Amino acid sequence: MGSPELSPKPQQESHAVSACGAHGPVQSPEELAEESRKIRRLQMVVNMVTQVIAQDTSLTVEEASEMVADTRKAALVMFPDKELAFNLIYWPRLQRLMRERFRMQ
Repeated sequence: MGSPELSPKPQQESHAVSACGAHGPVQSPEELAEESRKIRRLQMVVNMVTQVIAQDTSLTVEEASEMVADTRKAALVMFPDKELAFNLIYWPRLQRLMRERFRMQ
């Protein structure tokens, strides 16, 4: 059985959430909605690019690499300060796809 210290109580969780919000800039509902739209748009772009790379047999490695680079540029235009997030979330997925599709090392 786990110790009580490792199992957060509901009050502790809500306190931690409110503490996080207090440290960063508070976003209005409109800003949150816009950020959500951008995230969905980026997810759709990445999904489309991965599907094209995976399924288009006539695509060259150079064309696929350009699509990946353009995807990264688009992500950084939408989220200029989130390069690390892109590198952690999407970059490994795109690299793995390129390796698998073009049998790269």
